[in-house]
Amino acid sequence: MELPVDERLMMWPSCRAAMEEQKENRPVYPGGGEEDELCRTLGTMELPGGGKARGPSEVQDDPGIHCAKSTAGAFSDPVYKEIAFANGCVNRMSKEELRAKLAELKLDTRGVRDVLKKRLKNYYKKQKLKEPSDSDAYYDYICVIDFEATCEEGNAPEYIHEIIEFPIVLVNTRTLEIEDTFQRYVRPEVNTQLSQFCINLTGITQELVDKADPFHLVLQSAVEWMREKELGTKFKYAILTDGSWDMSKFFNMQCHLSRLRFPQFAKKWINIRKCYGNFYKVPRNQTKLTMMLEQLGMIYDGRLHCGLDDSKNIARIAIRMLQDGCELRVNERLHSGQLMTVSSSLPFEGAPVPHIMELKN
Repeated sequence: MELPVDERLMMWPSCRAAMEEQKENRPVYPGGGEEDELCRTLGTMELPGGGKARGPSEVQDDPGIHCAKSTAGAFSDPVYKEIAFANGCVNRMSKEELRAKLAELKLDTRGVRDVLKKRLKNYYKKQKLKEPSDSDAYYDYICVIDFEATCEEGNAPEYIHEIIEFPIVLVNTRTLEIEDTFQRYVRPEVNTQLSQFCINLTGITQELVDKADPFHLVLQSAVEWMREKELGTKFKYAILTDGSWDMSKFFNMQCHLSRLRFPQFAKKWINIRKCYGNFYKVPRNQTKLTMMLEQLGMIYDGRLHCGLDDSKNIARIAIRMLQDGCELRVNERLHSGQLMTVSSSLPFEGAPVPHIMELKN
C-alpha cells in the first residue's frame, strides 16, 4: 500500500530535520516564518466550494489584510497545514532530490530547481485536496499565434509594421498535444520590399511574400480554418501570444492598414509571459521565449523568428505549464485601441465564434 504523502516525504533527509523541529514545537520554517510561508503557500489555492484565496500580491496591495487572517477561517482545515508542511519539505530538497522524487512519481524531471519545486508542490496539493477538476469550465483549445512582420534594423518610431506571416498552432488542452497548425504568408502593401535585415531575421524571402495573398484574404482563410475546427461553437477556446505586441500592435495596426474592423475573437488573449512569470515566480526580464524553454529544460526546436516554429515552441511551453498545474487564463485585452489587463478572478470565458469583419467605410 502506498504511503501517505507526508510519510513519503519523510523518507528524504532534508525533511526529517524539519519534522524534528516540529515535534519540539519549534517553527517549521527558519526564522519563525511559518505564518508568512503559509500565506505564500495558500494564497493561490482553490478553496473547497469554489472560492479562491487572495494571492500574495493582493495581500500586499491591501494594507488592511494581515496574513494571519488568511489562515484563520477558510484554511483552518488541517489539510492546509499538511500542504504547507509538504511545501516546506519540498523547499528544502536539493535539485537532485527533486528530480529523484519527480521520477519516482513519473513526473517530468526537466527544468531549473524553482520549476521542479513548483511541479512537485502542485502534485502534493492535488493529492491532498483531491478536488474534482471541472474540465467543462476550462478552454477546450488554445490557439497560439506569433506573427512575423516587416521590420528594419533600428526601426524608427513611426515605422509601419505589416504582418508577413500568419501562423496558428492549435493546442488540445485535454490531450495536451498540438492537434493542428495553420500558416500563410502575407503580401505587404505599404513596405512592399522586405529589408535585408527582415529577410535575414525571419527567413521569409521577397519571393514568398510576392506570391502571397494580401492580409484580408489571409485573415479570411484563418477564420475559415478556425470555424472548421468548431472553435467558439462546439469548443471553448482562447488566443495565446508571447507578449502583448502580436495583438495590441501588429494585428491592430494591420487591421487599420487593411481597413478592417478589429475582430471580436482577437480582443482578449493570454499573454504567456505574464502567466509564466507569475506561476514560476520568475522576473519579467527572464520570460523571453528561449529563456522560458531553457528554464523548463527544453531547447528551441526549429528556426528562431519563423512564425510557425516560434508558435510551436510557445505551444510546448504552454503544454508544460498546463502539465505543471498552471491555469492559463486570459489576462490582456484591447479596449478602444488601448491595451488593458484582465482580472484573473473572472471565469474562463471562451473567445466568440470567429467572423470575417466588414471593411471600414
